[in-house]
Amino acid sequence: MITLIGLSGSLRRGSYNSAVLRAAASMTPSGSELRIESIKGMPLYDADDEAAHGIPDAVSRVKDAIAGADGLLLVTPEYNNSIPGVAKNAIDWLSRPPGDIARVFGGRPVAIVGASPGGFGTILSQNAWLPVFRTLGADLWSGGRLLVSRAGSVIDAKGEIADAATRDSIRKFMEGFVTYIRGA
Repeated sequence: MITLIGLSGSLRRGSYNSAVLRAAASMTPSGSELRIESIKGMPLYDADDEAAHGIPDAVSRVKDAIAGADGLLLVTPEYNNSIPGVAKNAIDWLSRPPGDIARVFGGRPVAIVGASPGGFGTILSQNAWLPVFRTLGADLWSGGRLLVSRAGSVIDAKGEIADAATRDSIRKFMEGFVTYIRGA
């Protein structure tokens, strides 16, 4: 069984990216599962707080989940043409202490997707994440790209993917990522 951890880079209740993540979880191929974890509850990173109190429980739980999984799917918004601060903060926490980077990210397959109300999907955010995950030693899967643009027109009021072509793109992306992990 291939186990993936999925993170939405958004905290918004009606997040398009969380909708894409839920859809991806429902479309994983046979013999695989995508478990959704949350970055909600992770405080702003503060090295003084880390030194005084250690790693917060919300961070430890997600770190352990990623370390025990076969891969990571990050579904990222794009804020001001780049990475959303809450998502970057989460990854910064997940890389603490530095001695845990290899356990959590080292060689771990990572795929990045995203949804945006704009016409370019999240191409700039996805590209901005690449050096972050390279620095952490992750195995960035480049065999597929999923940019959900004009998300408001393909995701309905219940947070479900209403567009057949978008559902098919998500399914194919997940099949490709799982196939990559099986071969790794």
